[in-house]
Amino acid sequence: MYGTELDADHPGFKDNVYRERRKYFADIGLSYRWGQPIPRIEYTTEEIRTWGTVYRELNKLYPTHACREYLKNLPLLVKHCGYQEESIPQLEVVSHFLKERTGFSIRPVAGYLSPRDFLAGLAFRVFHCTQYVRHSSDPLYTPEPDTCHELLGHVPLLAEPSFAQFSQELGLASLGASDEDVKNLATCYFFTVEFGLCKQEGQFRVYGAGLLSSIGELQHVLSENSRIKPFDPMVVCKQECLVTTFQESYFVAESFEDAKEKMREFAKTIRRPFVLRYNPYTQAIDVLSDVQSVSNLVSDLRGELTVVSKALHQLSAKPRP
Repeated sequence: MYGTELDADHPGFKDNVYRERRKYFADIGLSYRWGQPIPRIEYTTEEIRTWGTVYRELNKLYPTHACREYLKNLPLLVKHCGYQEESIPQLEVVSHFLKERTGFSIRPVAGYLSPRDFLAGLAFRVFHCTQYVRHSSDPLYTPEPDTCHELLGHVPLLAEPSFAQFSQELGLASLGASDEDVKNLATCYFFTVEFGLCKQEGQFRVYGAGLLSSIGELQHVLSENSRIKPFDPMVVCKQECLVTTFQESYFVAESFEDAKEKMREFAKTIRRPFVLRYNPYTQAIDVLSDVQSVSNLVSDLRGELTVVSKALHQLSAKPRP
């Protein structure tokens, strides 16, 4: 969706220069092959100015609105990936940073993917990411995810191990699921990874990328005018996802771990004749569909637990200073 095909109400629909630029970014995404370096982009002065406006205005809100994990990781991106008002970070640099932190890597795309394709990427710890910049006529609004949304909304939390695990488990739950189950999972993704809240120090804090990259909605969500409900996947999956307006409701989890456990229980309701396990060494998905495959998994886990047990014993045996 989108890419070079813009809707008539898109801010850049009548701007031929912008549309040609979008084609350039779409061609990069469509021609990219896994394993290649992500092409370096020479952003225009106008694109950098738009990014700078978004970056500057959002950073005024983050200290009072963003969750602690976001606030911890953003300075690391400033230090290691060139996050600053005057320049747009390169995806190749960001991808290397994420790979070292949580095993996630970035793949450039032309525009929206289908929910099934996008969630499947998360299962392999791959985040599909756009590189184009929203239209300069309205830097505080975009009808689709752009690089401001991806780099400022998603990346800081993909650098957090607990959140990266939560994102991947959403993806794993989608593999082999029915169209209806994928739709429900995509809705849960929307109201967590995109528009989720959590509780910290007795206050609501934002972890959803759609909120963390939108000045207006970030201000709205923690105001007295928003409607906030407890996170329950069985309720969330029936909620309507709104793209052009603020959400009617937002959902708050006690923590990332709380959201993860509730999504694990929700995933158990998805009927599949197999169980999946991500193998971080091969970056592949192991399909457990028979007694032998499950037996091999149990054997592997026993071996890993033995290593952990020995490490804990050694630590406990060390004299305390």
